[in-house]
Amino acid sequence: MWFRFGTFLKFLSKSTNQHGVHSPFVFKYVTKCLYAKGKFSKDKTANVLLKSICYFKVKTIYIHKNPDLKKLVEIHFPQVHPSENMVDILYTKYLDAHDLEKLLSNGKLHNDSMVLIDSIHEDQESELEWKNLIESPNITVSMDLFHCGVLFVRKEQVKEHFTIRI
Repeated sequence: MWFRFGTFLKFLSKSTNQHGVHSPFVFKYVTKCLYAKGKFSKDKTANVLLKSICYFKVKTIYIHKNPDLKKLVEIHFPQVHPSENMVDILYTKYLDAHDLEKLLSNGKLHNDSMVLIDSIHEDQESELEWKNLIESPNITVSMDLFHCGVLFVRKEQVKEHFTIRI
């Protein structure tokens, strides 16, 4: 409990809104997607996922071990298909740098893929893995939203990390 509270205070001191973002790609994602009116879910991570599906016009998704979230996606976006192959969005609760490298080398993630990781500040181990992921040379855009983390594989973009309040 104290760990999350301390982590949240650190997050608040570093975080910004759209005005602290200098990347056009991230600015549009924050303003037109994350800050867009309307909610799909009370859960912030689920809301980020569902809004991202709509914003990026996602066709394929992989949701790792979360049947409730799978149902939400099926209800709101019946045209989005679950896939074990290449995906537009990958959702997971836990991902380490080794798993990320395997996903990239196996062709599961493409240049515009988004990886959404739930509970990146749940404990010290989760936070350490998150820091390792954002340092990966294959990840060019990373966003700490406190409740979750978002990683993008965008070869055309300079590596940047953002801490955004949602």
